[in-house]
Amino acid sequence: MTHDTDILIAGAGPAGLAAACVLGAEGHRVTLVDPASPVTGENDPGADLRTTALLQPARDLLDRAGVWDGLAPHGTDLWTMRIVDAAASPPVTRDFEAQDVGDAPFGWNFPNWALRAGLLARTEALETVDLRFGVSVDGLLQRTSGARVTLSDGPRVTAKLVVACDGRRSPLRDMAEIGARRIDYGQTAIVFALGHEAPHHDISTEVHRTGGPFTLVPLPDRDGQHRSAVVWMDDAAAQSDRMDLDPATFEAAANDRSGGVMGPLTLLTDRAAWPITSVLADRFTGRRLALAGEAAHGMPPIGAQGLNTSLKDVAVLRDLCGAGDIGSDRMLDAYARARRADVTLRMAGIDLLNRTSIADIAPLRALRARGVSALHDVAPIRRGVMRLGLGGS
Repeated sequence: MTHDTDILIAGAGPAGLAAACVLGAEGHRVTLVDPASPVTGENDPGADLRTTALLQPARDLLDRAGVWDGLAPHGTDLWTMRIVDAAASPPVTRDFEAQDVGDAPFGWNFPNWALRAGLLARTEALETVDLRFGVSVDGLLQRTSGARVTLSDGPRVTAKLVVACDGRRSPLRDMAEIGARRIDYGQTAIVFALGHEAPHHDISTEVHRTGGPFTLVPLPDRDGQHRSAVVWMDDAAAQSDRMDLDPATFEAAANDRSGGVMGPLTLLTDRAAWPITSVLADRFTGRRLALAGEAAHGMPPIGAQGLNTSLKDVAVLRDLCGAGDIGSDRMLDAYARARRADVTLRMAGIDLLNRTSIADIAPLRALRARGVSALHDVAPIRRGVMRLGLGGS
């Protein structure tokens, strides 16, 4: 079979764009398709108001692909992860310091619109990458010799490997008849940005009570204003009511929920709401097909594991494609072995953290507070947990 491209990637979210950058920068011919047009401006209609923390392994991956220098000006260092259990009496506060495990920050926080813009700019600059926006995958024929993909704009493309980065409800996953296990936590995350009186000092602060964490992630100061992005997770019905509040009333609710950890808060942006679910594909591969990103695994936004886990998928694909035999059964078996166990472990940890955060039962709240103290106060455990969170084993 004559291949029109080495690798076809479906989905131009952050994971798909990163895959195109990384694989294209390695010299592979890449075709990237997405049914939507890219949204890369802060004030564009439909702009993603969320932020994403990229951890050290993600930085190394994107630096090698030539992306990092363009992204860096938009990032804020994350030197400390602070956990506050405000439900405990007295509240329990513990700081996890990056300098405990190295000389670099834990990671760097980026507005999602800036992350997408930086990835897209690098992808557009690569002659090895063919970008096709407004185009979806209508059909997939998987053969031993290669994959034949039918696109919505008419042409068929043959590829050695198809990478599905097309989200939690992945059409390509369905075409390959790969099932997925889903969990709906009955929660919603409200995301927005706040100004606050106290400087954040590059500290990401996660405040726990019941219903889910209230997390303040540092943003660069602007016009003399200290700023943080917020992810507020809680019961879906309660969050629906909060989304209906006028800005002043919502701001007051956010001040109350924060526990005053950053002083008085001022709402700076609109709000957006996202359901909290998880999804884990039954298999990560099919013939000539690799699932990556949220097509393979999606998890609640806790511990900066979501996109960073997806970028670990991309890093493994890069290494395996570099070894040759792209898209072969042997390569895909190696990909599944490398990713399945790691992803399953991380998802189990995030699930446990989220369920204990939701809990409104006094013994479980007390157990959570003791657990935070134990993880922090025993130095070898603290360092091991931090290394695991950064992508180690």
